[in-house]
Amino acid sequence: MVMLAETVDVQDRSLRAARVTQGLALALVVAGLASIGSGATGVSLFDMLDGLTAREALILWDIRLPRLAMGALVGAALAVSGALMQGLFRNPLADPGIVGVGAGAGLGAVLAIVLGGLLPATLSAWIGPQLVPFAAFLGGWAATLALYRLASRGGSVSVATMLLAGIALGALAGAVTGVLVYMADDRQLRDLTFWGMGSLAGASWAKITASLPLIVPVLALSPLLARGLNALALGEAQARHIGIDTERLKRITILGVAASAGAAVAIAGGIGFIGIVVPHLLRLATGPNHRFLLPNAALLGASLLVLADIFARTLLAPAELPIGIVTALVGAPVFLWILLQRRGIGGM
Repeated sequence: MVMLAETVDVQDRSLRAARVTQGLALALVVAGLASIGSGATGVSLFDMLDGLTAREALILWDIRLPRLAMGALVGAALAVSGALMQGLFRNPLADPGIVGVGAGAGLGAVLAIVLGGLLPATLSAWIGPQLVPFAAFLGGWAATLALYRLASRGGSVSVATMLLAGIALGALAGAVTGVLVYMADDRQLRDLTFWGMGSLAGASWAKITASLPLIVPVLALSPLLARGLNALALGEAQARHIGIDTERLKRITILGVAASAGAAVAIAGGIGFIGIVVPHLLRLATGPNHRFLLPNAALLGASLLVLADIFARTLLAPAELPIGIVTALVGAPVFLWILLQRRGIGGM
């Protein structure tokens, strides 16, 4: 009878998760249509359906569709990266910043903004507007690789060491960033502030194309890590006992998060709370099974960031709020509510 009850419970959870997936897919479609029809120009989706003028075609293909694609891509990358980190560290407060992506990317961006003028003219002209995203991505990867080396010993990776070393490297990167900010002029300070708050204003097909090879494979292959992450929730020893190569799982997860989250931060700047809040919301809805959690995180993260972008560019139109402010304003209260709900059912 107990086994029958457990089987029925698993089937109920699977059915509920499938329904959540369908609902999230529909929500993403609705958010996408709303994004296409929203903006400071006053051109609505209904205007576009009546027939595209040359001006409306320009707005659609060069402004709104790239913003929609980049918002969905970045939101999915941050949410899945957060779910992977929380599963790997078995810590509900984990996010991509633990592996140094945020601190390293921030330092790389600051270096490019403050010291980019020292580059030779030919190199500066060749890299052009891609300098800051490129530097941010390299910074995130460099920090992640340094952290991985620090936490590796004898062919194994210590999760506890990685957590502590990540805090230390984050503080060091913050200190160097502070020195560079002190050296910056007024224009550079404005650029630093805008980049640090996150924005999709610079969305372009070139940025999307550059980030696709780093983000899409991680999103597509992350469900293959679900069995290992589910087993890891029981502890490393138990996971190894049932045949999980925990060291390989750690390496793949860390490198995947570094690639996807690093690319997302590089093209969109600092955007908080997506990686923490989305996995929590989904655990409340469908449970902790990563087989459902990871694909649903991609859908919900994409939808939430697209909706946040709509709010950011329409609230004070024609001015635009940095999207990081919107995610913090909404994400922080939601996260507090989640904490209160979890406290009521037994705590974290």
